[in-house]
Amino acid sequence: MSETYSTEQPLDLLIAGGGMAGSLLAYVLLCQNPALKLAIVEQSSDKEPSKASFDSRSIALAHGSVELLKQWGLWQDLQQSGCAIEHIHISDRGHFGKTYLNAADHQLSALGQVIEVEAIGEVLWQKLKAFTAQGRLSWFYSDAINALNPTAELQHISLQSGAQLQSKLLVIAEGGLSPSRALAGFELKSDDYQQHALIANIGLAQSHQHKAFERFTPTGPLALLPLTRQRYSLVWTLTPEQAAHHLIQPEPEFLAALQQAAGHRAGVFKTVGQRVVYPLSLKRATEASRHRTVLLGNSLHNLHPIAGQGFNLAIRDIFSLSLLLQKHQADAGCYPLIKAYQQARLPDMQQVILYTDSLVRLFSNSSRLMALGRNTGLFALNLCPDLKQAVANQAMGLNSIRQLKALLS
Repeated sequence: MSETYSTEQPLDLLIAGGGMAGSLLAYVLLCQNPALKLAIVEQSSDKEPSKASFDSRSIALAHGSVELLKQWGLWQDLQQSGCAIEHIHISDRGHFGKTYLNAADHQLSALGQVIEVEAIGEVLWQKLKAFTAQGRLSWFYSDAINALNPTAELQHISLQSGAQLQSKLLVIAEGGLSPSRALAGFELKSDDYQQHALIANIGLAQSHQHKAFERFTPTGPLALLPLTRQRYSLVWTLTPEQAAHHLIQPEPEFLAALQQAAGHRAGVFKTVGQRVVYPLSLKRATEASRHRTVLLGNSLHNLHPIAGQGFNLAIRDIFSLSLLLQKHQADAGCYPLIKAYQQARLPDMQQVILYTDSLVRLFSNSSRLMALGRNTGLFALNLCPDLKQAVANQAMGLNSIRQLKALLS
């Protein structure tokens, strides 16, 4: 079902996927380009986001991403739902290596923020609802792309509902399992980590004091990120068998096992919410763009959750595309834009993939020699301020944003 759109009008952009990445892109572009004709195709029938609860999933926003959200006029509506990361404690279980990152050491109030997905969804929905009412944004709910027929000037798009659309640019932001990605001819590379992630929210007996913990264990990394209401967001990397076991463990036994794995620096764990398990893999498209089509968010790159880089990379996808569309307003899908987007996104994506993939493989290796090397590296970080600054800049996304501004402005 369509809201507000006439199929006789060519669109500037059609966004496939109305989730967080697609909705954020729509908001940014509509704010920057008042004359833009834009529509979203969304497979879900839900028109309102669910409210945040104890069990709501969360994401880590790097400092650079928060700065972009401020620039886009969103953070003032989101900050009450965010929880600042002021300190990060990184350690290797059973070994001497550990390091600390503190916001104050970088003249910042926070290294990043942790926020629930539903909180972002609610704010974006309210913003897009206003654009829809103004006739500036059209929605195709409970629908999906069925076929693509590109020509020199337009993408001709057939939807499952039978609607026939024309758009200068198609943006595919459907997530890691994107069905439209293959329709558009993109090749996907995939590596299975043979690991599962268990995610849940953990209630604490005391304040977390805005500390985040990344602990490397024999089964992979364990992350605890500070949330509002005296909670942590847990991401625990396990073998498939361990994940299945911990998923159904009674709460007292689960909390005891988690406490043993995480140690007591993070505090005493009191309660656990709903537990969810999913397999971990690295998926990435070999191209970021093709003729009058670009990939964005998890449709372009689906990463291991270590270091919380995934959505921050998606925010930089959005930032890149928004800069390019300001330069190419007359034809949103022109070749110079498509080429520049590819040149901007692939190096950033490859750098983050190298960073996260190396961490996974380095810290999931039981070799004593590897353990000595990685712990020496963690120890050295504390002794070398310049090296620690470089690691912090990578985690905060600051270097990547500077490079994109220089490349695309």
